[in-house]
Order: sequence, then structure tokens, then C-alpha cells
Amino acid sequence: MSSAVVFAYHNVGVRCLSVLLAHGVEVSLVVSHRDNPKENIWFASVAELAALHGIPVITPDNPNTPEVVEQIRALQPDFYFSFYYREMLKRELLEIPTRGALNMHGSLLPKYRGRVPVNWAIIKGETETGSTLHYMTEKPDNGDIVAQQAVPILPNDTALEVFQKVTVAAEMALNNCLPDLLADRAQAVKQDLSKGAYFGGRKAEDGVIDWSQSALEIHNLVRAVAPPYPGATTRLLGRPMRILQTLVTRCTVSGAAPAFYVKEGKAYAICGSGVLRVVHFELDGVEMSAEAFAAQFGTEKFEFNC
Repeated sequence: MSSAVVFAYHNVGVRCLSVLLAHGVEVSLVVSHRDNPKENIWFASVAELAALHGIPVITPDNPNTPEVVEQIRALQPDFYFSFYYREMLKRELLEIPTRGALNMHGSLLPKYRGRVPVNWAIIKGETETGSTLHYMTEKPDNGDIVAQQAVPILPNDTALEVFQKVTVAAEMALNNCLPDLLADRAQAVKQDLSKGAYFGGRKAEDGVIDWSQSALEIHNLVRAVAPPYPGATTRLLGRPMRILQTLVTRCTVSGAAPAFYVKEGKAYAICGSGVLRVVHFELDGVEMSAEAFAAQFGTEKFEFNC
């Protein structure tokens, strides 16, 4: 029986840990994160799954401390598996497993290496993404690839919907390659790093809408940061506004400044080029309908306060 130490968090962590257990891998320790009370915890708990199966869990702020390294070295694991774990593992830690350390990344590597790959793929207008299992090195997301599974990104998919697909893709990729990996038959392929790039993390303020952009670019931002993420934001009538869902229309408006208006019971936003239908939005923290907005403010065009 192969043994493993698993570094895991989030839904991908839950589903991929479940795959390891289904294949009879002896998981001697799970390293996870404490939930941050300032974060919207909308995802499943790796710690709860581990507890269900009697697997010890630790949640160090830094997994590379001498104490944690020695604790893991004493377990003599065959493998490491990292599933959406948020801290980088340094060389001393990576050298412990005798049969390799592998990470599951939420993109089709080498594209979208780094942070929040699902959100970036949507912002950049990709029509496909997926999950990649690869060997870990000290540099993030650049090791040899063991397995990949692609999924489509449809034109109106939100980040949550794509992330749910990527979670299933991760489960499939791991489940399909694990028998060969455990039997030392897996074939790894070197990445061509020139075919992708690194992307950094995103903050709530990165969701501020630039109305000079095209309707498609703004639509991609809206769906990439839609709840449970912080949402795309702007200001209207001197008040904070969150745009929660949009659709790209065929309408064009020449020479008009970016503005919000209601017509025939539907809300619209004029962009740098093109027009969006605004399906769901909040004004001053309160979600309201297009009809309610028109009843309170009228149907004239209101320029965004950007």
C-alpha cells in the first residue's frame, strides 16, 4: 500500500482526497488551513473529511518550519499530494517523499500558472480550461505534467460554475492516472513554459469596472468575480453599485458616454463599445430590479461616477 501526506484545502482538496482514499492510499497526515473568518467560506472542509476517516490534521501557518518538516519526515511518505493548498513547499520539504510530490492546478498548464487561474481564464475570454496534475518543484506550477482534463467555459459561465467544472476535472484527472502513478507506470511530460505565463492573486478592488472597455471585456470581468467572489463594482448616482450578472447584447451606441438606463423593464449599461444588459445588480448594498430602479429614479440615462 502506498502512503501519502496530503496538503489540501477547498472543494478540490475534498474531492481529490476522496479519490486517494477510494484507491486505498494510506494518508498518514493532512496539512490544511484554518478558515479565515474574514473570508467567505462557501466551500467544503478538508479537515472535516479527514476527521471522518480518522486522519490527523495540522494547520500550520508555515509548513516549512523545522518542526513540521521533522513531523512529516518521521512519517516516511511515498508521495505528497497538494490539492489547492495555498502555501509553497520549499526544497527541504519537497525532498522527503520517496516517490515524488504532485500538485493539482486549476488550469491547462502551462497556461495560467500562479494564482486564481479560473478567474483569470474567464477575464481573458478563454473558452476552455481544466485541471493539471504535475510534479512539484520550488517554482510554482512548472513541473512535469502527469495528467490533464479539459472542460469548456461557456460564454455566460460564472467563476463559480467554471470552478465546479474544474473540481470535477481534477477528480477525473487524478482518478484516471492514479493506478499508473501508484504502479510507477505514469508517464510525465515536460512543460513548454513559453506557451503560458504566471498570473498573480486578485483583490476586491481589482473588480472595479473600467467602462471604457468593450461590453465583452466588462461581461467577462463581471462573471469572473460574481458571487461568491466580491463582484464587479462601480458608482452610480453617487452610490456604490455591484453588477452581479450581465448579458452581451447586439446593440451599439455611437458617441454616448458610459451610462446606465432602464428600457421596457430591463436594465442596460452603455460601455466603451457595445451595450450590456444588466440582469442583476445592487445599488448601495441592496439588490433591486430594473422596474424598482425606474420607479425610483426614472428611465433617463445616468452616467457612471468613475
